[in-house]
This record gives sequence, C-alpha cells and structure tokens, in this order.
Amino acid sequence: MIKLKNLGSDLHFKRLLGQKKIHTDYFSIYFGKNLDADNKNKLKISFIMKKKIGNSVVRNKIKRRLKSAIKNSLKYKKIINTNYSYLIFGKSKAFTEKYSVISDELSKSFFKINKISN
Repeated sequence: MIKLKNLGSDLHFKRLLGQKKIHTDYFSIYFGKNLDADNKNKLKISFIMKKKIGNSVVRNKIKRRLKSAIKNSLKYKKIINTNYSYLIFGKSKAFTEKYSVISDELSKSFFKINKISN
C-alpha cells in the first residue's frame, strides 16, 4: 500500500512550481522528479487551496475529494508514478461537480503526466 506524504519544505514547493504543469477546470497539477532516494511506498503530494475559493468547509471538501480520488487511483489503476512529487491546486468548480467526473479527470491528467515524463 502506497502512503501519501506531504512535501516537506518550502524548497520543494518552490522547485515544483518551476517545473511542468497541467491545468484542468477542477485542478492544476505541478510535478517534478523526486530527489529523495527513499520513495518506495510513499507518494509525495500536497493539496493546496487558495482562500479565494471559499470558506474552510468548501476548501476542505475539495481537498478530501481530490485526496480520495488519488487514493482510489493508487489502489486500482496504478497510474501515478511514485518517482515524482506533485502539487495539486484545487479550483472552486471541483466543489459543485460530481466525484466521478473529478476522478476521471484526475486519471486523464495522470495519464498525460506519464506520457510527458517518459
């Protein structure tokens, strides 16, 4: 079972913000190669919401939906590469959309990331 682990330092965030990115209507994903050698069963990923999106209830619901979609993708589809670190910025449209649409969009995005990174 692969565990989700938050990015550790400000340096990781700044480095990833300068790397490649993919934008959708529901989220933006910034990704880059992991520098750590110890990444066997850990996926370095952080979920970020801006305060403009809404109050804490809205922001946390979007984070929970995205995190759940990531966990399901890791469990069933195995399309997420653990050799990369990810930053996921949620957007306000993800609050009103169905979970299945968000999950499908996430799968498509990670499929694109795999094509770009190989």
